[in-house]
Amino acid sequence: MFERKSLKLPITLGVTMIVVTIVLLVGWILINVFAVEGSSDPGVYWTLLSVGTVLFAGVIAGSAVYLTFAIKAVNLTRRQSNFIDSVTHELKSPIASLKLYLQTLNMREVSEDERRKFLEFMMDDVERLDSLINHVLDAGYTAQSNKLELLEAIDLGNLLRQCARLVAARYRIPEDTIQLDLEPCEIRGERIDLVMIFRNLIDNAVKYAGDPAIVSVKLRVSNNFGIITIADNGPGIPAELRSKVYARFVRLGDELQREKPGTGLGLHIVNTLLKRARGKIKISDNTQEDSGTVFEVKLPGAYRPSGKTSVNKDSKAATA
Repeated sequence: MFERKSLKLPITLGVTMIVVTIVLLVGWILINVFAVEGSSDPGVYWTLLSVGTVLFAGVIAGSAVYLTFAIKAVNLTRRQSNFIDSVTHELKSPIASLKLYLQTLNMREVSEDERRKFLEFMMDDVERLDSLINHVLDAGYTAQSNKLELLEAIDLGNLLRQCARLVAARYRIPEDTIQLDLEPCEIRGERIDLVMIFRNLIDNAVKYAGDPAIVSVKLRVSNNFGIITIADNGPGIPAELRSKVYARFVRLGDELQREKPGTGLGLHIVNTLLKRARGKIKISDNTQEDSGTVFEVKLPGAYRPSGKTSVNKDSKAATA
């Protein structure tokens, strides 16, 4: 799951800098020898000095590049540490809860009402574990560079309805919490990729929405682009951090003090799959509410099906 990058470039750069440093040292010795002997040929002196200056500039540039590699490695290590903390918490909490309910059911008799509540809580814990595993598997799926494309014509409106319905069921919220405003739109793409993109974005919007939650999903077609906006009324994302949320394992805040579950993989999955689909994503503030975030996705190759021009507004996510 962690980023696999070749060490060939940093190793080659390090060896090159060592060689250049040795050459500079030898050149410095030769310059001093010529200076002591009072060489009558100034051309040799200036040639060595020029070459040494160029090599010294190369060492400085190489040091800067190496420092960049080091900073990236530190940042990746920090994100991986956050990922391990979040996964540990996400595994430990539902497992401990499941163990407690099972021990209770095994040790004493409970009423039918209590049994039903225990089973409901246990199912929630299983759903939480299933979601975690799916996120990790989805991240592995996005890393496959040799995957065959299976393009098909997709009704994007129906796909968004299905994703909204799945998210509403997962969080056990009324389906009309996710308000849909969809134009008829079809697009050629990979269904599994699009489902993962919009399931993660809608899930993210519901997870971080305010109380009461207000989430809207809109679909428009313009200039052969499908434009999908997913808005919530949550705390929002600071402008200076919006470019960082797509990296692997990135979650804002302290992992050990976080209230919302997650792994920091959702938006990374979205961004990776959108690049594969030649799409774009943009984050902005929700100007329709006092606070919140709007994710705008643009997908190329969208078109209105023939004979369908009206806008379909749904108050319920499950309307087919």
